[in-house]
Amino acid sequence: MSESRPPNFSPLRNKIHEIIFGADTPAGKGFDILLMVFIIASVLVVMLETVDYIAVRFATLFYVLEWTFTIFFTIEYLLRLYCVYHPLKYALSFYGIIDLLAILPTYISYFFAGTHYLVVIRALRLLRVFRIFKLGKFMREGRVILIALRESQAKITVFLVFIVLMVTIVGSVMYLVEGGEGSNFTSIPRSVYWAIVTLTTVGYGDIAPTTEIGQFLAAVVMIMGYAVIAVPTGIVSSELIRTTTKTTATPDVRVCHYCASEGHDADAIHCKYCGEKLDALED
Repeated sequence: MSESRPPNFSPLRNKIHEIIFGADTPAGKGFDILLMVFIIASVLVVMLETVDYIAVRFATLFYVLEWTFTIFFTIEYLLRLYCVYHPLKYALSFYGIIDLLAILPTYISYFFAGTHYLVVIRALRLLRVFRIFKLGKFMREGRVILIALRESQAKITVFLVFIVLMVTIVGSVMYLVEGGEGSNFTSIPRSVYWAIVTLTTVGYGDIAPTTEIGQFLAAVVMIMGYAVIAVPTGIVSSELIRTTTKTTATPDVRVCHYCASEGHDADAIHCKYCGEKLDALED
C-alpha cells in the first residue's frame, strides 16, 4: 500500500461506510431500502405539487416534506464524503454527481423560483435498487448495452451527420416547392423542422405540403423514415452480439473504501481500480 494513502479510519467512520455503501449487511440493506423509500416519496411530492387542487390543499405539508427530504439527503451526501478515503473521487463519480444534483434544486429555488421541480433527478438514484437486491443479471446486461453503444459511437456519429445533411437538403427543396404566400413552409429552418419530424416518423401534422410535388416528396421522406429507424438499430444490435463482458457474482455490492468504486468480483482481495484491500464479504 502506498504511504501517501491515509491510515485506517476510525471504527465509527468504517461503520458509517459499511452502512451507507454496503448492501451485503442487514444495516446496509436497511439503510438503502429507507433511502429508496425517501427517494420515491420525494419524487411523488414534487409531482403532486404540480396538480393545482392538491397543491393548494397540502401546500404546507409539501413544503415541510420537501425540506425534510432535502435535509436528509444533504446529511447523507456529507456522510458519504466523510466516510470514504478519497472524497473528491466519489464526488466526481456517476453516483456522486447524481447525489449532489438530488439536493441542489431545493437550495437553488431560493434564487430561481420553480427550480425545485428538478429534484425529480432523484429518481436516478433508484438505480441503486439493482445493487440493493443483488439483481446482478440486470447490471451485467446494462453494462453490455453501454459497451455496445460505446463501440457503435463512430458509426452512429457518421450516420447522424448524414441525417443532418439529408434533412437540410430535403427541407431546402421543400421550401422551394411549397414556400410562398399563405404556406406553412415560411423559411428553410421551418422546412428543415418538417423534414426532421417526417423523417423520424413522428408526424405532428402541424405542417403539411399541399402541392402534388410536395406530397410526393413527403411520401419519399416517410418511406425513408423506416430506414432511419432500422440503420442505428442494426448498428447497435451487431455490436450487442459481438460484445462480451466479464460477469461478477456480486456487482455493485462490494465498495472500495478508498476510491468508492463498485462492481468487484466475489473473490477479489484488492480493488481493481486503486489496489486498496477490500473488506471481506460477510456470510
